[in-house]
Amino acid sequence: MTTLRPFRVDDLFAFNNVNLDPLTETYNQPFYLTYLVKWPEYFQAQEAPDGKLMGYVMGKAEGKGKNWHGHVTALTVAPEYRRLGLARRLMRDLEDVSERTHNGYFVDLYVRMSNQLAINMYKSFGYSVYRQVIGYYSGGGGMPAEDAYDMRKALPRDANKESIVPLPNPVYLKDCE
Repeated sequence: MTTLRPFRVDDLFAFNNVNLDPLTETYNQPFYLTYLVKWPEYFQAQEAPDGKLMGYVMGKAEGKGKNWHGHVTALTVAPEYRRLGLARRLMRDLEDVSERTHNGYFVDLYVRMSNQLAINMYKSFGYSVYRQVIGYYSGGGGMPAEDAYDMRKALPRDANKESIVPLPNPVYLKDCE
């Protein structure tokens, strides 16, 4: 039986098996600690029965007015635990926090345009492409610079689903709210 639990500081020293995927953004420790302090309800870990970290989700609440939403900063599952439904469970938890705790209008995330596997996964979770963001990923770690899709899923507060109407033209990162 696996456990979904709050991410802990000591998980930062045990998540290499999860973060070694080249498509997973790895941040510096102060970045993770900031999220852990500011948005602990959005930072969840999936743990195996033997205590090994299987995956995690990290996010935050942001925006103003009808742009108030939950944002997925990172979602990753270790390769040996993929295709077990863990990503769906982690995303569902983040969506619940966005809806019930923060009363958001939608949840959004950014994904590399070349990462078709992730795009299809998010679509199966009910997300759709809202816009293309030019130059979102700067490259590094063996990955090229690349545009991103901003994908969104409307929450019940956005009954008319206004937040997910796709934009017709790509935007630059500097123009993102």
